[in-house]
Amino acid sequence: MMAESSLYFKQIEIGPMQNFTYLIGDTATREAVVIDAAWDIPAIIQAAEQDGFTVTQALVTHYHQDHLGGDLFGTHIQGVAELLEQVKAKVYIHKAESEFLGRLVGVSDSDIVQVAGGDTTTVGAMTIKFIHTPGHTPGSQCFLIENRLVAGDTLFINSCGRVDLPGSSPEDMYSSLQTLSQLADETVLYPGHNYASQPWDTLGAQKRHNMYLHLSARGRQEFLSALR
Repeated sequence: MMAESSLYFKQIEIGPMQNFTYLIGDTATREAVVIDAAWDIPAIIQAAEQDGFTVTQALVTHYHQDHLGGDLFGTHIQGVAELLEQVKAKVYIHKAESEFLGRLVGVSDSDIVQVAGGDTTTVGAMTIKFIHTPGHTPGSQCFLIENRLVAGDTLFINSCGRVDLPGSSPEDMYSSLQTLSQLADETVLYPGHNYASQPWDTLGAQKRHNMYLHLSARGRQEFLSALR
């Protein structure tokens, strides 16, 4: 008989850019990580506390301000700096982008944990694997928890992240989509924004319906030609 999972998993749409923030934890220890804490930090903390969880780690998919916090187009977005004022936590970000934490939001080095693809962290008995998926940004990363993939702005429902921004790379996006395509069809995709008619989907369904996964399966040149 399969043991029942103690996974706590909550998807929260937040902010004017239709961002998704995620709370992931262990129902036994009541500890949780928050992924891409931005826009309304008190509301995120309250959501965790109402479910009986304490936030102990902050994971960042990539350094853009709508996922991290900081000033954007003359507006200050709450983010991990405000989170650390209210909870005792470390911020986990890919090593290629750790410098932006200090530059954009003023988080000190002592609060930062630099990670690389293949690294893991734990929350209670839950293991979270970091998957480096550059393309949208150099240090973009996804998080795999059991059969759930939190993909940030790398892979959306029926789309993928933009590759026409500073630091973006169509070539890297091709390789990253190849990496994600190797995950099991039963893996459930949870994106960084609510840009589709549904907030999640299986990777198997996306392999059938997502044009960018189709293009990446046909080869590098066809993928890159379609993005030009």
